Amino acid sequence: MSTRIRAPRTRRYHRLAVMALVTALSLAGAAPGMATTPVNIVHTERVQAGPYGVTVGFSVWPIHAMRSLDFTFMPDGGIVGKSGKLLLNGPGIKSQDHVTPLVRHPRKLDTWGLDVKALNAPGTYSFGFAIDGPLGHGEGTLHGVTVLNRPGPPLALSWTIGSLPFLGLIVVLVVAWRRIQPGHQPPAI
Repeated sequence: MSTRIRAPRTRRYHRLAVMALVTALSLAGAAPGMATTPVNIVHTERVQAGPYGVTVGFSVWPIHAMRSLDFTFMPDGGIVGKSGKLLLNGPGIKSQDHVTPLVRHPRKLDTWGLDVKALNAPGTYSFGFAIDGPLGHGEGTLHGVTVLNRPGPPLALSWTIGSLPFLGLIVVLVVAWRRIQPGHQPPAI
Protein backbone atom coordinates (compact mmCIF):
# COMPACT_ATOMS: atom_id res chain seq x y z
CA MET A 1 0.00 0.00 0.00
CA SER A 2 1.48 3.29 -1.07
CA THR A 3 0.84 6.54 0.57
CA ARG A 4 1.25 9.78 -1.20
CA ILE A 5 1.94 12.95 0.59
CA ARG A 6 -0.11 15.69 -0.95
CA ALA A 7 0.68 19.33 -0.61
CA PRO A 8 -1.96 21.20 1.27
CA ARG A 9 -4.43 23.08 -0.88
CA THR A 10 -3.17 26.40 0.37
CA ARG A 11 0.29 25.63 -0.98
CA ARG A 12 -1.08 24.75 -4.42
CA TYR A 13 -3.17 27.92 -4.48
CA HIS A 14 -0.16 29.91 -3.34
CA ARG A 15 1.94 28.53 -6.22
CA LEU A 16 -0.85 29.22 -8.69
CA ALA A 17 -1.21 32.79 -7.41
CA VAL A 18 2.55 33.38 -7.70
CA MET A 19 2.57 32.03 -11.26
CA ALA A 20 -0.38 34.26 -12.20
CA LEU A 21 1.35 37.29 -10.67
CA VAL A 22 4.61 36.60 -12.50
CA THR A 23 2.73 36.19 -15.80
CA ALA A 24 0.79 39.43 -15.26
CA LEU A 25 3.94 41.39 -14.39
CA SER A 26 5.77 39.97 -17.42
CA LEU A 27 2.97 41.01 -19.75
CA ALA A 28 2.68 44.44 -18.13
CA GLY A 29 6.42 44.99 -18.51
CA ALA A 30 6.41 43.85 -22.14
CA ALA A 31 3.53 46.10 -23.20
CA PRO A 32 5.55 49.35 -23.35
CA GLY A 33 8.28 47.60 -25.32
CA MET A 34 5.78 46.31 -27.87
CA ALA A 35 4.25 49.75 -28.41
CA THR A 36 5.52 51.75 -31.36
CA THR A 37 6.64 55.27 -30.68
CA PRO A 38 5.03 57.88 -32.90
CA VAL A 39 7.12 59.83 -35.37
CA ASN A 40 7.26 63.40 -34.11
CA ILE A 41 7.90 65.71 -37.08
CA VAL A 42 9.37 69.04 -35.93
CA HIS A 43 10.29 70.59 -39.31
CA THR A 44 8.97 70.24 -42.87
CA GLU A 45 10.07 71.37 -46.32
CA ARG A 46 8.12 71.30 -49.62
CA VAL A 47 9.43 69.93 -52.93
CA GLN A 48 7.71 69.91 -56.30
CA ALA A 49 8.50 66.65 -58.13
CA GLY A 50 6.81 67.19 -61.49
CA PRO A 51 3.04 67.03 -60.89
CA TYR A 52 3.53 65.80 -57.32
CA GLY A 53 4.06 68.02 -54.32
CA VAL A 54 6.08 66.27 -51.61
CA THR A 55 6.29 67.28 -47.95
CA VAL A 56 9.62 66.24 -46.44
CA GLY A 57 9.48 65.89 -42.65
CA PHE A 58 12.37 65.79 -40.17
CA SER A 59 12.07 64.50 -36.59
CA VAL A 60 15.07 66.59 -35.44
CA TRP A 61 15.96 70.11 -36.53
CA PRO A 62 18.65 71.35 -36.97
CA ILE A 63 20.29 68.14 -38.16
CA HIS A 64 23.63 67.12 -36.64
CA ALA A 65 26.04 64.58 -38.12
CA MET A 66 26.01 61.07 -36.62
CA ARG A 67 22.65 61.62 -34.84
CA SER A 68 19.77 59.37 -35.79
CA LEU A 69 16.51 60.91 -36.95
CA ASP A 70 13.43 60.02 -38.96
CA PHE A 71 12.71 61.36 -42.43
CA THR A 72 9.19 61.22 -43.88
CA PHE A 73 8.25 61.86 -47.50
CA MET A 74 4.52 62.50 -48.06
CA PRO A 75 3.33 63.17 -51.60
CA ASP A 76 0.10 65.12 -52.00
CA GLY A 77 -2.77 62.65 -52.20
CA GLY A 78 -0.91 59.91 -50.29
CA ILE A 79 1.35 57.08 -51.41
CA VAL A 80 -1.32 54.68 -52.72
CA GLY A 81 -0.79 54.02 -56.43
CA LYS A 82 2.60 55.73 -56.47
CA SER A 83 6.18 54.48 -56.45
CA GLY A 84 9.47 56.23 -56.55
CA LYS A 85 13.14 56.54 -55.74
CA LEU A 86 15.03 58.69 -53.28
CA LEU A 87 18.24 60.24 -54.61
CA LEU A 88 20.59 61.30 -51.81
CA ASN A 89 23.62 63.51 -52.40
CA GLY A 90 26.05 64.82 -49.81
CA PRO A 91 29.47 64.33 -48.25
CA GLY A 92 28.47 61.38 -46.03
CA ILE A 93 26.52 59.35 -48.62
CA LYS A 94 28.13 56.11 -49.84
CA SER A 95 27.74 55.17 -53.49
CA GLN A 96 25.44 52.22 -52.68
CA ASP A 97 23.13 54.55 -50.70
CA HIS A 98 22.86 57.21 -53.42
CA VAL A 99 19.66 55.77 -54.96
CA THR A 100 17.13 53.89 -52.83
CA PRO A 101 13.49 52.99 -53.46
CA LEU A 102 10.89 54.95 -51.54
CA VAL A 103 9.35 52.55 -49.02
CA ARG A 104 6.80 52.93 -46.24
CA HIS A 105 8.09 54.33 -43.00
CA PRO A 106 7.91 51.43 -40.49
CA ARG A 107 6.19 53.51 -37.79
CA LYS A 108 4.15 55.89 -39.98
CA LEU A 109 2.63 53.57 -42.55
CA ASP A 110 0.79 56.23 -44.56
CA THR A 111 4.06 57.88 -45.69
CA TRP A 112 7.35 56.95 -47.26
CA GLY A 113 10.39 57.44 -45.09
CA LEU A 114 13.67 56.50 -43.48
CA ASP A 115 13.61 55.21 -39.91
CA VAL A 116 16.40 56.27 -37.52
CA LYS A 117 18.80 57.24 -40.28
CA ALA A 118 22.01 59.13 -39.49
CA LEU A 119 23.97 61.31 -41.87
CA ASN A 120 27.61 60.65 -41.02
CA ALA A 121 29.37 63.81 -42.18
CA PRO A 122 28.58 67.51 -41.81
CA GLY A 123 27.90 69.50 -44.96
CA THR A 124 25.17 70.31 -47.45
CA TYR A 125 22.87 67.52 -48.64
CA SER A 126 20.15 67.23 -51.25
CA PHE A 127 17.14 64.91 -51.35
CA GLY A 128 15.92 64.11 -54.86
CA PHE A 129 12.68 62.37 -55.75
CA ALA A 130 11.69 60.45 -58.86
CA ILE A 131 7.99 59.58 -58.52
CA ASP A 132 5.75 57.55 -60.83
CA GLY A 133 1.99 57.63 -60.34
CA PRO A 134 -1.36 58.30 -61.97
CA LEU A 135 -0.25 61.76 -63.12
CA GLY A 136 2.88 60.39 -64.82
CA HIS A 137 6.56 60.72 -63.93
CA GLY A 138 7.92 63.58 -61.86
CA GLU A 139 11.30 64.59 -60.51
CA GLY A 140 12.31 67.20 -57.99
CA THR A 141 15.06 67.97 -55.51
CA LEU A 142 15.26 69.57 -52.08
CA HIS A 143 18.59 71.41 -52.12
CA GLY A 144 20.56 72.95 -49.29
CA VAL A 145 19.79 70.73 -46.29
CA THR A 146 22.58 71.66 -43.90
CA VAL A 147 23.98 69.04 -41.54
CA LEU A 148 25.96 70.51 -38.64
CA ASN A 149 28.99 69.02 -36.88
CA ARG A 150 28.47 66.15 -34.47
CA PRO A 151 27.80 67.50 -30.97
CA GLY A 152 29.90 66.50 -28.00
CA PRO A 153 33.59 65.73 -27.59
CA PRO A 154 35.68 64.32 -30.44
CA LEU A 155 34.90 60.71 -31.30
CA ALA A 156 38.36 59.39 -30.28
CA LEU A 157 38.05 60.98 -26.85
CA SER A 158 34.55 59.53 -26.38
CA TRP A 159 35.76 56.02 -27.24
CA THR A 160 38.79 56.37 -24.94
CA ILE A 161 36.67 57.42 -21.97
CA GLY A 162 34.07 54.74 -22.74
CA SER A 163 36.67 51.97 -22.83
CA LEU A 164 38.27 52.84 -19.46
CA PRO A 165 35.94 50.55 -17.41
CA PHE A 166 36.72 47.63 -19.74
CA LEU A 167 40.46 48.25 -19.46
CA GLY A 168 40.13 48.45 -15.66
CA LEU A 169 38.36 45.07 -15.65
CA ILE A 170 41.21 43.54 -17.65
CA VAL A 171 43.78 44.93 -15.18
CA VAL A 172 41.82 43.51 -12.22
CA LEU A 173 41.58 40.08 -13.88
CA VAL A 174 45.31 40.02 -14.70
CA VAL A 175 46.26 40.99 -11.12
CA ALA A 176 43.90 38.36 -9.68
CA TRP A 177 45.26 35.72 -12.08
CA ARG A 178 48.85 36.48 -11.09
CA ARG A 179 48.06 36.29 -7.37
CA ILE A 180 46.27 32.97 -7.67
CA GLN A 181 48.69 31.40 -10.17
CA PRO A 182 46.47 28.38 -10.86
CA GLY A 183 49.24 26.41 -12.57
CA HIS A 184 51.52 26.59 -9.51
CA GLN A 185 49.10 25.63 -6.75
CA PRO A 186 49.77 22.36 -4.89
CA PRO A 187 46.95 19.87 -5.37
CA ALA A 188 44.26 20.05 -2.71
CA ILE A 189 43.66 16.91 -0.69
